[in-house]
Amino acid sequence: MRITEGTLDHPVVQELILEHLRDMHATSPPESIHALDLDALAGPGMTFWSAWLEPEEVLAGCGALKELDPAHGEIKTMRTSVAARGRGVASTMVEHLLSVASARGYTRLSLETGVEDYFAAARRLYRRHGFTECPPFGAYVPDPNSVFMTRVLG
Repeated sequence: MRITEGTLDHPVVQELILEHLRDMHATSPPESIHALDLDALAGPGMTFWSAWLEPEEVLAGCGALKELDPAHGEIKTMRTSVAARGRGVASTMVEHLLSVASARGYTRLSLETGVEDYFAAARRLYRRHGFTECPPFGAYVPDPNSVFMTRVLG
């Protein structure tokens, strides 16, 4: 698997992000959707990666890091393509994001995900990678439809 930074202009990547947004709108109340669109993913403080299966060059998934402050980052837009599910894409991306966060000197990496059954696999994934539930962070406020998680780095 190859992980590439900055591929938001690729049509297949754009479609995966649009699929992600459609699913978020189908599974969560509007006030609880914190998924980012293409413009936000290209904004300041954001770094985006896509994962590609080799040698087929098939899009496997994506993930992003948002810098909240010089010591704290947030995982955003984690998504595995339907064709690549069950192949370890999400774990590989989380490991990549953890590595980048550590290299940047972050002491903490956090995320927000949903409480609905749809997000159960995501919550299990993050727990396997050492994330634990925490209070809202950054600009988030308490939300009964959100689970906030964090991991201390270093």
